[in-house]
Amino acid sequence: MPDTTAAPTPSTPLPADLSVAFIGGGNMASALIGGLVHQGLPAARLQVVEPHAPSRARLEADFPGIRVLEVSGPALADSAAVVWAVKPQVLREAAAQAAPHTADALHLSVAAGIRSDSLAAWLGSERIVRAMPNTPSLIGRGMTGLFARPAVDAADRDRIGQLVAPTGDYLWLAQESLLDAVTAVSGSGPAYVFYLIEAMAAAGVALGLAAQDAHRLAVGTVAGAAELAARSDDAPEALRERVTSKGGTTHAAISSMESDGVRQSIERALRAAHDRAVEMGDEFGRS
Repeated sequence: MPDTTAAPTPSTPLPADLSVAFIGGGNMASALIGGLVHQGLPAARLQVVEPHAPSRARLEADFPGIRVLEVSGPALADSAAVVWAVKPQVLREAAAQAAPHTADALHLSVAAGIRSDSLAAWLGSERIVRAMPNTPSLIGRGMTGLFARPAVDAADRDRIGQLVAPTGDYLWLAQESLLDAVTAVSGSGPAYVFYLIEAMAAAGVALGLAAQDAHRLAVGTVAGAAELAARSDDAPEALRERVTSKGGTTHAAISSMESDGVRQSIERALRAAHDRAVEMGDEFGRS
């Protein structure tokens, strides 16, 4: 089974003179920028290429002192690291515009599906790390899978850890293809949890609860169960069995789910997400 490496705490603090450029200024870029500023990196050491004027205005308001550009240009050459946070379908065009100025930088891509071979060809660099984060990164509770090309050394890995640690937990993967599985499990995973919350709350309303109360109960239960699973040394199966007394209410619910093939439906859903991630790499990553 391929090895994965759990996230260490970055071994060194961020140097005050570190310069980082973001290509794309959306939610994920903002989460990373906010984390870096919170760690003490001056906003003046950060720059963002963002063609959308309202987004540029938001970034300037949220992070006073940050440099926001409409298009890539020579100023990018000052950046030790470049974070690619644009949609997969526009990454190739964005790379063509920025590549002449970023040859010496360490590159981190959070664009889903775009493989590192394509990025290396477009950017003319081998110092590339691919990341698959998820939306809880916006509140510092994210989960990110990382893959580094061979040219990325230990110091580069440490630097990547410094960049993503403020968004939550992360792990290094030994094979790039495993990022498609990460996409299926954790990248898309928050949507599955929100779907479960929707269904639990709707069922609560159908059983007579007020909508606000049903929502609060569903959210609190999911959050608490996830925290318990995170803190416990026991497997989820053991935790489930501990609250599933034979003949009781939980047993009735789990038995109903098993009869309806819920587990198999989840497995098929994650397979569909995985396969779409592979397709996106083929579709948007052509050199």
